[in-house]
Amino acid sequence: MSRTDKTRPWWVRLADAPMVTCAPVHDHRFGPCTLTADITAASASLNRRLSGCHWQATSFYLFDLGGAGGAREWYFIRREDRRRDRRAARRALRAYRRER
Repeated sequence: MSRTDKTRPWWVRLADAPMVTCAPVHDHRFGPCTLTADITAASASLNRRLSGCHWQATSFYLFDLGGAGGAREWYFIRREDRRRDRRAARRALRAYRRER
C-alpha cells in the first residue's frame, strides 16, 4: 500500500503536528484531567465534543491548510450544498427554456 497522506487515518495526521493540527480541549466536569500525551482515535475529535479532556482538530487542519489533501472529512458536509446548487441551476435552466 502507498504511504501517502491520503491513505493515512485522520487521527494519525493530527498526531504528526500536535499543536498545529490539533489542540487540547479540557473538560474537568467529570473528574480530573484525562488528556493523554499520545493522540489516538479514541482521544481525538474532528468536530464533535467528547466527554472529558480530548484533542480537537484546529481550523488550520479542518480547512485543509495543513491537513488532509482533499479534506475528505468535510466531503459529506459539503455534498448537500453542492446538490442544492445543482438543483437550483437545473430549475433556472428549465425556467429559461420555458421562456424562450
